[in-house]
Amino acid sequence: MDRRAFLASTVGALAAPLAVEAQPPRRVPRIGALGGPQSPDSPAWAGFRQGLRELGWEEGRNLVLEFRFAGAWDERYGELAGELVRLKVDVLVTHNSQAARAAKDATSTIPIVMYAVAYPVEAGFVASLARPGGNVTGVSNQLGDLMGKYLDLLREIAPGMRRVALLWDPNNLSSALGLKEVEVLA
Repeated sequence: MDRRAFLASTVGALAAPLAVEAQPPRRVPRIGALGGPQSPDSPAWAGFRQGLRELGWEEGRNLVLEFRFAGAWDERYGELAGELVRLKVDVLVTHNSQAARAAKDATSTIPIVMYAVAYPVEAGFVASLARPGGNVTGVSNQLGDLMGKYLDLLREIAPGMRRVALLWDPNNLSSALGLKEVEVLA
């Protein structure tokens, strides 16, 4: 046997087990982000990305972010949440009550992290603030706790005030619950 044939067969025999022993490529986590009129560049989502970077997660390197925005069309939330579920994201992050509702309706297994949501217990997103249960958790802005303070501040500024106008979004469950809270407090 000549030297070249011997080396070729030896290198081939040594390389074969290495190919079999190779580790599978590491799966890159996917986060589904569902929001309303914002864009991926809005301050809220920029802060979200910054927080991920501080924890060592960087989009395009070791993380995939799938953004979906309903814009001003609340009826799109369900469709967009379903799309993210079909993409098999590892976690859903929602920004507002409509997005949280759509995500909760779309999956009971994928973890959902909500933020900028008021009245999460009353809206049925979580069982309690201390023990959310289910697949939904997150941060509540607790606007309900502030409604009485807002009215007190208005009374202080304008003691003779008899009427207050409140702008609210009937499609946003938190907004509707806030309206009821203000009516009771007023």
